[in-house]
Amino acid sequence: MSHHPTTYTAVQAIAPGQLELTQKPLVDPAVGQVRLRVEACGVCHSDAATVEGAFPIQWPRVPGHEVVGVIDAVGSNVEGWRLGQRAGVGFLGGSCGHCAECRGGDLVNCRNQEFTGVHHDGGYAQYMLARASSLVSIPDGLASEGAAPLLCAGLTTFSALRNSPARAGDLVAVIGIGGLGHLAVQFARRMGFEVVAIGRGPDKGGLAEKLGAHHYIDSSAITVASALQDLGGAHLVVVTASGGRAVADAVKGLRPRGRIIALGASPEPVEIATSDLLFGGRTVEGALTGDPATADATLRFSSLADVSAMIETMPLEHAPEAYRKMMAGEARFRIVLTM
Repeated sequence: MSHHPTTYTAVQAIAPGQLELTQKPLVDPAVGQVRLRVEACGVCHSDAATVEGAFPIQWPRVPGHEVVGVIDAVGSNVEGWRLGQRAGVGFLGGSCGHCAECRGGDLVNCRNQEFTGVHHDGGYAQYMLARASSLVSIPDGLASEGAAPLLCAGLTTFSALRNSPARAGDLVAVIGIGGLGHLAVQFARRMGFEVVAIGRGPDKGGLAEKLGAHHYIDSSAITVASALQDLGGAHLVVVTASGGRAVADAVKGLRPRGRIIALGASPEPVEIATSDLLFGGRTVEGALTGDPATADATLRFSSLADVSAMIETMPLEHAPEAYRKMMAGEARFRIVLTM
């Protein structure tokens, strides 16, 4: 193995909205951990939870939870991962294996799970430590930069679509064509659904078609619900845009027994008339990312079905600028930091 440096470069949040470049001492992985030499890290809107201090956080903290790297040190009690292997880490920092949720097989909702880049340092860095239970295997056919957004934006949308009751040929709508939505449209098309992309403004129509949508609805020109009902009503609506309004507006566009899965976080409440739920037995639910096996499947499926994130890369040193661009909605559609 190559000689390891004693320090590494990282970008950390030190106060709300403030990111700084720093040097940190390189440490060995603890029991059950590996150390990754990071190759790429996506800049996700959820990073704001760390950078703006929305979660209770201990500063300084290195954000970033769409991380691809090479394992360069393996702690004790780690099975199934080896030195030199490429691996990824998403938002979930790894399950404990012993809480009630883990014992029931619900790894996503492990009670002792930390969030990557929130409770411990994430991927805006040359190195990071990760619990082995959080690791995702990266197929050889995927470049690290392209794989990074699939670990959060990809996993979240793939998992929601794959675990939904929608079946081939059903009408599935995706609201919001951003970091998550532009992947959701591709996944939905390749899973065999009739796909409706919903965005603000007429300019996204061409993009939606290119991504594989059969229909495009401009929500600024027409009500989403009536447009969906004109197409026969949606079996499933995946809401990647943040905001309670987007969720509420889509409910009346569902067919009976239709379902909405909300993926975009927002402080804005969702206001729905109970009659819209009762008549037709409609469902509104939320989903948080996905489990490690589904993460592996997301990357395999993306490789097999030729789904890829549209990315622009920036060097790690430019992380503050990358973060600002993402928050301003100027990313098309995922900025990936390279180390």
